[in-house]
This record gives sequence, C-alpha cells and structure tokens, in this order.
Amino acid sequence: MTTKKLLEELNQVQLAIELIELGARLQVLESEVSLNRGRLVRLYKEVSGKSPPKGMLPFSTDWFMTWQPNVHSSFFYNIYARLREGQKLERMQAFIKAYKLYQEHIQLSGEEEVLALTRAWTLVRFFESDMFQLSKCNCCGLNFVNHAHTPDHDYMCGVCQPPSRAGKPLKQKPLKSRKEI
Repeated sequence: MTTKKLLEELNQVQLAIELIELGARLQVLESEVSLNRGRLVRLYKEVSGKSPPKGMLPFSTDWFMTWQPNVHSSFFYNIYARLREGQKLERMQAFIKAYKLYQEHIQLSGEEEVLALTRAWTLVRFFESDMFQLSKCNCCGLNFVNHAHTPDHDYMCGVCQPPSRAGKPLKQKPLKSRKEI
C-alpha cells in the first residue's frame, strides 16, 4: 500500500471516529466516510461499545421550522456557514467544528441540546439541496433557517415574535400530600 493511500485511509478512520464520538448514525458515516459498511459497523462497536442504532434518518423539513429547533438550527447553521466562507474550511471540517462549537455554547449556557448531530447533518444536506435558505429577521437582523423560495421581505424570527406557548413548561400537577396517599 502506498503512503498516500495509507494516509487517506487513516484520515477516513479518524473522521469516522470523530463522527461516532459526536453521535453520528451509521447512515451519516456511510455518506461521509469512504470505508465499507462492515468496517464502519466494527468501528462503531469499538468506539461506542454498542451496535449502531437501526431505523431511518429524519427527513421532514418541518421539524426545523418549529420554534426551539429553528433557533438551535439557525445558530448551528450560521456557525457552519461562517466557518465555510470566512475560514475556507472544507465541508466536513466546518461541520464538525461548528457542531462542537454549538455543543460547547449549549453546555456553557446550561440549555438543553436540541440539535443532535444527525439532525445537524440533515440540516446541512437540506441547504445543499436548496430546500432551505437563511432569512434575515427585520427586527433583530439575524439570519434564521427558512424554507427555500419563501418571500422573506417581512420575516420575523421566533425569538423576536415567539409563539404563545414558547418556553413555557407544561403545567405540572400538584404533588399529593401524605394524607391523600
């Protein structure tokens, strides 16, 4: 095996390991890494200590349009786009770095991580397929994920104009007293 081919294989293994550690599903690995399926399954088991989960990947664009997922998706995608354009990073380098920055910010702010790696990857694929666009909010001036080809001259984001139930927890039933038990 030539040195160049060996280094390329090593880079692919490192990419797969990094994606697995971040929570990538097998379908994501198969799309992004040039190792065969059997090798990816063995690598997944070795890195995560369990078999890869079965099932289909999310496909609906609707999930990204709901209030909280839209805010998280927009935050992640703006980081990703900035890394691609500003730092001229390759697609997967920018993706991994953007996802790590997203996770770091969420952890530091004490928020719940809404955007799993597979959903973030799906989001990038939706942009690449021209299913999404970034729309600038007329109020705050930030860019948010929106359906492609949607007129957005009067766009208001979910942060500036949240839905009525946004951020409100479901009402919890009062705890029963000992006498009632």
